[in-house]
Amino acid sequence: MNVSHATVHPVEEFPTTDAVGGGGGGGGGGDGGGGGNPPRLRMKDVQGMPGTPGGLALRACQFLFAVAAVCVMATTSDFPSVTAFSYLVAAAGLQSFWSLSLAIIDIYALLVRRSLQNYRIVSLFTIGDGITSTLTFAAACASAGITVLIDNDLDICAQNHCIEFETATGMAFICWFTSLPSFLLNFWSLASR
Repeated sequence: MNVSHATVHPVEEFPTTDAVGGGGGGGGGGDGGGGGNPPRLRMKDVQGMPGTPGGLALRACQFLFAVAAVCVMATTSDFPSVTAFSYLVAAAGLQSFWSLSLAIIDIYALLVRRSLQNYRIVSLFTIGDGITSTLTFAAACASAGITVLIDNDLDICAQNHCIEFETATGMAFICWFTSLPSFLLNFWSLASR
């Protein structure tokens, strides 16, 4: 019995010198070893991935541009009469909710210095980013088509809110441009495991 405790004791002491605080105790060997391994096994954090300042900046930009698209489109009184514009409001609203949720998670991960490079978390982020960015891009393209139809083809821009429609469509495209790197980085992180 004493021989097994003597071999376990140095294992408990070794991780506590690397860990912050050093308070071991009876179960400290398992926790200390697990606490010491993640930094060594952790993937290299690329700016723009979840849990990095770059990732938080991308999420903040996505949120701001999606909210801008919704607000500008909502200022017009006749956007519900066009399906593409209603679709833009729905897609940008979903994008803003998704981006705000992930920005809060990124803020938490940065504050407590946690890595978000877990396979399940990255899979969830990748699927969510893929869906929301595809919906945002499709809505922006549909709205751009209707805006071009109203402005260039029918030449009835004076009777409609073309400036607001074009601004909201532009904001949706910029939102998509900021959500695409998030999707690609998450997908690359998932594929490189």
